[in-house]
Amino acid sequence: MVSPYAGPLAGPPGPRPAFQMPVACGERWQLGTYPGHDDFDVDFFPLDGESWGRPVLASFEGTVTMAGINGTLGGRTPADPDGPRGTGGGYWVKIAHEGRWETQYLHLLEPPLVSSGDRVARGQQIGKLGSTGNSGAPHLHYEQRRGWEKVETYFDGRPSGITTDDREYTTARVSKNC
Repeated sequence: MVSPYAGPLAGPPGPRPAFQMPVACGERWQLGTYPGHDDFDVDFFPLDGESWGRPVLASFEGTVTMAGINGTLGGRTPADPDGPRGTGGGYWVKIAHEGRWETQYLHLLEPPLVSSGDRVARGQQIGKLGSTGNSGAPHLHYEQRRGWEKVETYFDGRPSGITTDDREYTTARVSKNC
């Protein structure tokens, strides 16, 4: 179940929080996008080890505003990775951060580990990497928003380089979410 959070989001957006990658410290991940994905959307794939069930972490402290199901779940699981796709983002979490910033985390494996209204710390586990919703493989779909407008993601003060979906683009990064 998704429940709305009615927190104070009035006023102009403030400065960008010091977002970190939403994955464990020291891990190497591929960040990417592709044509038709939507501007500023970032998909995370681990470069080492198993994908299914990896911890998904809050990229900055904040308050959970949505936690539950976006669309339908489908049937892709570790036991049936080619099961039917669902719709939308599957299991997901949205977090409101200081200065009217938001982050979104989609395609989680299981129900989120947090609920609407929960305060989370940077680096706190909020879910597990999966392939629910309209997803073709286990990964994390991640977005940063200023107000309600999607913007380029920054991690550790550096831009991701993912700005449009005009072409396929990938880059590798090491998480500093320690």
